[in-house]
Amino acid sequence: TFFDDAKQFDLNTSHVDSERTFFIPSRVLTTTNGSSRKPVMVELRHPSSSLGSRVASSPMKRDEDTSPLIHDHFSQHVEDHPRHSSRDRERSFWWQTYSFSSFSKDDPRFSQRGSRISLFLLLFVAIAGLISIFSILHRLNSPYLCKKDGIVLHCPRVKEKPSLWENPFSATTSWKPCAERREGGISDLPPENETSGYLFIHAEGGLNQQRIAICNAVAVAKIMNATLVLPVLKQDQIWKDQTKFEDIFDVDHFINYLKDDVRIVRDIPEWFTDKSELFTSIRRTVKNIPKYAPAQFYIDNVLPRIKEKKIMSLKPFVDRLGYDNVPPEINRLRCRVNYHALKFLPEIEQMSDLLVSRMRNRTGSPNPYMALHLRFEKGMVGLSFCDFVGTREEKARMAEYRQKEWPRRYKNGTHLWQLALQKRKEGRCPLEPGEVAVILRAMGYPKETQIYVASGQVYGGQNRMAPLRNMFPNLGFTLPVPLLIYGSIKAVYIFRPVTKEELASKEELAAFRKHVTSLAALDFLVCLKSDVFVMTHGGNFAKLIIGARRYVGHRQKSIKPDKGLMSKSFGDPYMGWANFVEDVVITHQTRTGLPEETFPNYDLWENPLTPCMCKA
Repeated sequence: TFFDDAKQFDLNTSHVDSERTFFIPSRVLTTTNGSSRKPVMVELRHPSSSLGSRVASSPMKRDEDTSPLIHDHFSQHVEDHPRHSSRDRERSFWWQTYSFSSFSKDDPRFSQRGSRISLFLLLFVAIAGLISIFSILHRLNSPYLCKKDGIVLHCPRVKEKPSLWENPFSATTSWKPCAERREGGISDLPPENETSGYLFIHAEGGLNQQRIAICNAVAVAKIMNATLVLPVLKQDQIWKDQTKFEDIFDVDHFINYLKDDVRIVRDIPEWFTDKSELFTSIRRTVKNIPKYAPAQFYIDNVLPRIKEKKIMSLKPFVDRLGYDNVPPEINRLRCRVNYHALKFLPEIEQMSDLLVSRMRNRTGSPNPYMALHLRFEKGMVGLSFCDFVGTREEKARMAEYRQKEWPRRYKNGTHLWQLALQKRKEGRCPLEPGEVAVILRAMGYPKETQIYVASGQVYGGQNRMAPLRNMFPNLGFTLPVPLLIYGSIKAVYIFRPVTKEELASKEELAAFRKHVTSLAALDFLVCLKSDVFVMTHGGNFAKLIIGARRYVGHRQKSIKPDKGLMSKSFGDPYMGWANFVEDVVITHQTRTGLPEETFPNYDLWENPLTPCMCKA
């Protein structure tokens, strides 16, 4: 420290150490008589060796040739002492800290301020420590949950090695089902004659669409405190099936399991004589129910009519109840119906178990298998209005088919090319069998993988299935079929994928051929029990299976390909195989049916986590 007056220096020699002497150039000082000014050198001695170490490593050493104020004796002294080690520099730092603290204690101006600063620092360190401890505990106790950032899904990191057949163990132990019926609960349902009235619905569409309609019907009856008449499965225009509820599901189990939630009767009450009126009369039908309607809509618009007429039917009833605009207990009730109350008949369950056992033991030893829901039938290809690889004749026949089946959408056909390009870019086109094969091989699945195919008649036949068959030979069988060619019988080999028809005999499936819905139920259960499920396009079948596999513990992989990204990769002629594999693996690490947080307008059937599952 420099002082304006040299008289303020205390040059007491009682603490002088002759071995530690250094000089500090002072400012130009005024002599005692004030007559002249000249530069002088002030000599300071200190008993600390660390202070000398600091001088030796100071910038003055570097400036010794240029500074005229440094004494020759000082220069010579510095040259005799080399640069000190890091240990000496640490001592110098702690000495300065100690000196400053000692000075602060001696000076009353610093004592109060220093104590306040020290208290503040201690408080800050304590708060930071508590926050760190709570953060660590929260991370240790928080369940495995993937969160969305825009369209990107971020999942927690795990230490275990990735598996082709199972999700990470931490993902399977974080959540548990909690929509089941509570045993020993007290029912608060009023008697049948004291409810708001009777609710009757037609469950339209295929098996899976009918299943969703039944779940929604139970929920709507609960909202309005109405008695539900056992839903009627309406004949589907495509499947031409006349299956009844009792032909597929266990009616007794359905009614008994929900007895504490909703009152359900098997048939329309006897006092209502004209039953056909429910199917034809406008007075007994509530129409124009908006899609994904909130619970309040039924209370305001449907409940008054049920109280007035005592029995009403809802038509149509496909996706007529929302998800995030109904109470959580109603969504939990829908899960209870879907995963616990709706149980297939015992003979359907037993046949599906037999098919699964045969699928696992196709090679003579137990092996995991993959279920592939290949949605590439002619109807799906036509309805998608996407463009696919094919000859001119195939494209012309498909255009005629679309114009016949969907004339309003087809119009004159001039806009279809741009529409097809846009839909493929957005990932709204079904994946072809060859594209599915390339994606699965990029994920690492070997050619020996056992694959069960749940599909109708694939559009394009043998040629369309060839790439998938070549990459995965265990996809099916190659059977000789005798054909008459030019007057002689020759064997033509035809490929058949592994389906329920190939795993079971005609006699075993004869009882299920009476109802097309029964065959669909077998496919549903074999895919549900597979080690890996792969969907190729949207639909109720795929999302119900993915949701059910999530509900039982997230252990089983359910792969949902990113069709938008894959369309860009397939269309890039400069992308090599290594880069393609990297893109596929990174993209689909989080698309395997992992625990995922719900979001506004989420699909309850595909992701039942928030309303129907609890932390394990």
